Amino acid sequence: MPSKRVRRGGDVDDAVPMRPRLDAGVIVSAGLELAASGATTISVRELGTRLGADPTAIYRHFRSKDDLMRALLDDITQRAVRSVDLPVEDWQGRLRALARATLDLYSQYPAVGAEATTLTTHGPGELGAIELMLEAFTTAGLDEAGVVRHYALMASHVLSTAAGIARARADRGDGDLDGPWFDEPPLADPRSHPRIAAHTVALASLRDRDLFFLGVELVLESAERAAR
Repeated sequence: MPSKRVRRGGDVDDAVPMRPRLDAGVIVSAGLELAASGATTISVRELGTRLGADPTAIYRHFRSKDDLMRALLDDITQRAVRSVDLPVEDWQGRLRALARATLDLYSQYPAVGAEATTLTTHGPGELGAIELMLEAFTTAGLDEAGVVRHYALMASHVLSTAAGIARARADRGDGDLDGPWFDEPPLADPRSHPRIAAHTVALASLRDRDLFFLGVELVLESAERAAR
């Protein structure tokens, strides 16, 4: 934190910390630093402490905690969109890249990513992601109804699954980006639940990221079939 020297009575005291000039960008950066530290939730009080400011000062820039979370979520969504640098013609590659970046960023900032299923940002990041997906499915050759349906499928899968993985990572607190789909393998009496018993080992081996990308591929395959 920057400091200044204070003169009192003709003497220069030791340097004392200067509080940063708060604006929305500074607050968002600090919020993401807090989220990256492993925090399971973003506390306005803790954020104020990190900024060296009274927590009430944050509400001069964001009307509510939800508004702050929307700004954090939209910031990482913008990062995901900007990371996609493949040509428009490679519609599948662009969708895979967006999905991968979204999952990675939600996992990096789990307290923010976990909010994706409950908050709509209406910001440039969200709009950019929607535009990218609609453009990709249009490029695939789908008609209008097919474009919209496949966009909805892709967005629902990516947002809900990535948010769930982020929430699980925050709850575990172990930094594992590829946790098990089941926290504990399902145990069942084979006499009453023979199928569960038969597949217990396979079910226990399921991994979050594998299922996430499997879902992405299924949506892409569906788009290919519909375009034909």
